[in-house]
Amino acid sequence: MTLDADLFVTVPVVAPLSTYRLQITAGFDLDAAAEIVDYLRDLGADWVYLSPLLKAEDGSEHGYDVVDHSLVDPARGGADALGRLAVAAHRVGQGVLVDIVPNHVGVATPRRNSWWWNLLQNGERSRYAEAFDVDWEFGNGRIRIPVLGDVQSGDAGRDELDRLELVDGELRYFDNRYPVAPGTADDGASPAEVHDRQHYELVNWRRADAELNYRRFFAVNSLAGIRVEVPWVFEESHREIVRWVKDGLVQGIRVDHPDGLADPAGYLEALRRATDAAYVLVEKILEGPEQLPTSWATAGTTGYDALADVDRVLVDPAGQEALDALESRLQGHTIAWTDLVFRNKRAVADGILRSEVLRIARLVPNDEETDTTADAVAELLAWFPVYRSYLPLGQGDLKLAAQRSVSHRPELKAEIDRLLPLLGEPGHPAAVRFQQTSGMVMAKGVEDRAYYRFGRLTSLNEVGADPDEFAVTVAEFHGRQQARQAGFPRSMTTLSTHDTKRAEDVRARISVLAEIPAEWEAALDQLRATHPLGDAPFENLLWQSIVGAWPASRERLTAYALKAAREAGTSTTWTEQNADFEANLSDLVRGATDPGPTHDLIAALVERMRPAGWSNSLSLKLLQLTMPGVPDVYQGSELWETSLVDPDNRRPVDYTLRRELLTRIDSGWFPEVEETGAAKLLVTARALRLRRDRPDLFVRYAPVPVFGSGASHLVAFDRGGAITLATRLPIGLHLNGGWGDTTIALSGRAYIDLVTQERFEGPNLDVAQVLAHYPVALLMAVDDRNPVTTHTGRHA
Repeated sequence: MTLDADLFVTVPVVAPLSTYRLQITAGFDLDAAAEIVDYLRDLGADWVYLSPLLKAEDGSEHGYDVVDHSLVDPARGGADALGRLAVAAHRVGQGVLVDIVPNHVGVATPRRNSWWWNLLQNGERSRYAEAFDVDWEFGNGRIRIPVLGDVQSGDAGRDELDRLELVDGELRYFDNRYPVAPGTADDGASPAEVHDRQHYELVNWRRADAELNYRRFFAVNSLAGIRVEVPWVFEESHREIVRWVKDGLVQGIRVDHPDGLADPAGYLEALRRATDAAYVLVEKILEGPEQLPTSWATAGTTGYDALADVDRVLVDPAGQEALDALESRLQGHTIAWTDLVFRNKRAVADGILRSEVLRIARLVPNDEETDTTADAVAELLAWFPVYRSYLPLGQGDLKLAAQRSVSHRPELKAEIDRLLPLLGEPGHPAAVRFQQTSGMVMAKGVEDRAYYRFGRLTSLNEVGADPDEFAVTVAEFHGRQQARQAGFPRSMTTLSTHDTKRAEDVRARISVLAEIPAEWEAALDQLRATHPLGDAPFENLLWQSIVGAWPASRERLTAYALKAAREAGTSTTWTEQNADFEANLSDLVRGATDPGPTHDLIAALVERMRPAGWSNSLSLKLLQLTMPGVPDVYQGSELWETSLVDPDNRRPVDYTLRRELLTRIDSGWFPEVEETGAAKLLVTARALRLRRDRPDLFVRYAPVPVFGSGASHLVAFDRGGAITLATRLPIGLHLNGGWGDTTIALSGRAYIDLVTQERFEGPNLDVAQVLAHYPVALLMAVDDRNPVTTHTGRHA
């Protein structure tokens, strides 16, 4: 569907000023999204940001398991609905940004994916053999598909392959259907014999860890990697996506998991050429001071680096010593985050990703035993300090991993010395595969294991963040924002996503614990005594999440507790479930949510923390919305967002309520900071509208001087006319008697707070007056209030 030319301005849209992310599902499809674009316009969002749209596995809620690159998912509305959404968005001046998935495809249901079906049917002779990353030699010419169950008791002597059936020219194993190569089932052979003639081999699911011979997304067997570095694979897998851009339906693209690609820089350049340099973001996690390669054809990341900065400037560094001591007591020893990361990454490399490690080892010319090479590769992966290198960029990270590996395992020095030249050579197959694998090991070892085993302050255990960094000073925060403004001013900033472990307002409340560590320790000891699980570090993490998300239903908390416990893997796992522990876990949640002493204890603690948590939440939001970058608002998070890890963070959003509250605000209502979250909606709308309507006020980043007794409790910066004030450490501020004589120094003009519409006279503003109603303010000079004509290239 091509849109009418009169729906566009003549100047192309270069980049959004802000975005609003929507999860497009069968229950909230593209037409449903079209129905709320007027609300998003009124909120102030500049572009609509959509989750993946291509045809996915039936019932997929996330869309990352694409099975057909040629069409918009009918379950999500189809191509015509995308056209209707684009028209609706453009008519209200909004662009459209869409999430795409270049690294992998869904293969859970082979019949749904014609590329995979053809590969299974024809093997190495298939046209699509070049599209998938398969080690045919290791599989003896066959693709191993890990779907067979364990032999059941009473079935001694029976192979699971005996359960196969030959139906309508297909092999079937329960509900799983597989193709049959031509001429391999014409002689009346048994299903098991026919299976042995195929280009695939069905194997026990447990063999995937070490014996799989196709590249996956992380450790997900049902997501097979594809080789978009091959020109025809790129062209055919992106033809529909490129059409969206060429036809004017879509103005920007968010690239999922570029770290899984063989050549991210080359891929982004190909995407740039195909889309005539459309706005592109990458879902890339940066570690510490790591910088996104400036040579990449991208505006920046999806904003996890910004999330980490904003969280930490609101954490009280004075609480670290007490919370460190508590964590050590619960762990039974002093724990170093770097050691925890190494152990978990090494366990992943030796466990669920062993097949990837062995694949790298097979690509190395070997006079030594393969086991020695694999051991050295796993050690390097476990010590690798960032998600991946992009050779020749990242040679230093490889050398650092080698130094740490040899220090830890001196006996591997000779093998590591032999491997380094190969792993540092950009075109060597082992180096390419090592780069694709290091990110998998980091993600599974840290995000999905270590994050659940380290409970010191769980607001810091977030995607893209380093839990070892407890807090940052205001000065450090300013420095990082100045670097962002200078380096990647159009990179995204975010607070909550479909991948965050805890949504922004959960983290905001948990961060309060750094101000009251003794109170938290006392409450935790009481909770653990009443509901012992026998896993003290996990109990700390779980109770923090419960307090942070409170109030939450028993169903939501039970689902979270079970997932978190299995991810932690210390008392129960996904594959070896501890029924007694999980029953006790369920009882714990019931005790928390049902009326009784535990419920009362939690409610009292939350009541103590709530005002400070709400203050943190409003500060988080305003900082993120006004700092350098393109702010994204995750669906529904303009009110309190208390979701936990997915799928909890994909729950439906009540837009009727949000419309009603926004209408009241626009009619002159200034809500109190209370349960509805309307105060957050007020702050969000004021900030988004200013960014959209006055981009000329957001062209620099300069700290604003703060003076007086409460100076350390204020984050203040000037974006070039828009001035942000945000409270930090609110409990300490209260204990110190409030703002007192605290002032900020501005020019000698009059200023208006866009949140409250109050006027203040410069050059010195009394912070107690400015922040009398809300813990945040967004100031601009009175004579700057009238909008000026700016040529931003927005849709008309």
